[in-house]
Amino acid sequence: MFPFITLEEHYVSVKARETDTVDDYASFPQHIVTKLKSLGDERIQDLNKGNVSLQVISHSPGTRSPTVCSAANDELAAAISKNPTRMAGFATLPMKEPEEAAKELERCVRDLAFVGALVDNHADGQFYDDERFWTVFEKANKLDAPISIHPTYAADSMMEHYKGNYDDAIAVALSAYGWGWHADTGLHILKLFASGLFDHFPQLKIVIGHMGELLPFQLERVIAIADRFGKKRGFREVWNKNIWITTSGMFALAPLACLLQTTSIDRVLYSVDYPFSSNEKGLDFFKEIEKSGLIAGEDLEKFAFRNAQDLLRVKAQAL
Repeated sequence: MFPFITLEEHYVSVKARETDTVDDYASFPQHIVTKLKSLGDERIQDLNKGNVSLQVISHSPGTRSPTVCSAANDELAAAISKNPTRMAGFATLPMKEPEEAAKELERCVRDLAFVGALVDNHADGQFYDDERFWTVFEKANKLDAPISIHPTYAADSMMEHYKGNYDDAIAVALSAYGWGWHADTGLHILKLFASGLFDHFPQLKIVIGHMGELLPFQLERVIAIADRFGKKRGFREVWNKNIWITTSGMFALAPLACLLQTTSIDRVLYSVDYPFSSNEKGLDFFKEIEKSGLIAGEDLEKFAFRNAQDLLRVKAQAL
């Protein structure tokens, strides 16, 4: 069995838990919350259960201050220093303050040896096509550091869109893991393209999860329409050169088949979405993929760890 690198895997820092005004995990099972907080032995044991050689860890969603982000990143760096062959870090950034976010990205990459950053899909409802956020992408481009754009909870200003003739709890589900997380993240990629971000930073590296956040299914239609936007580089070129996709949290062959029909295997990355999904579930899905023949031969190695090694400049060690 191959060693795995996973890169959409989460934790919650002590500092963030102390300062967050809303506990997004109050309704979650306690064992999930415990695993989110663990950066030690329990996490390593769970990695072993799924044959995960290296887990790239990022903070859970939430808009936080520069001070809290720095503390969370320092906490993660301290944990990585104790298990440097098993864990790596994506920086958490205070995206509501882009200049500070750019500084923190540089600090994390240069001083803490983080391999990039994971940012929420919006900052309190503000998407990053607004040029005031571009200083972060400029810094990422300069550092050659990938930016992973991850779904986050809908801002208050967005919730009316999801409400209807049903309980508000259903609206929350629709705004998040039930639909909105994925549709809004896919939309965000299109907004970034339409704004000209990829023309300004043609070497930018963006990672999205969940089999492509619905974009592979719509890709041909998106390309045909986006070609009318008047950008120097077409969306197909951006998709093929600037976007990497993880399989995090999705354990079904049908969406994987669609992804592979629209996307080079060189840009498809195995991930789990730990601890919301278990590493054992990820391993079972990998075995199902191998049995199906959807990915075979050298491509299985690319999917399991080689693509991540190339993107992040890390190394998966055999367990």
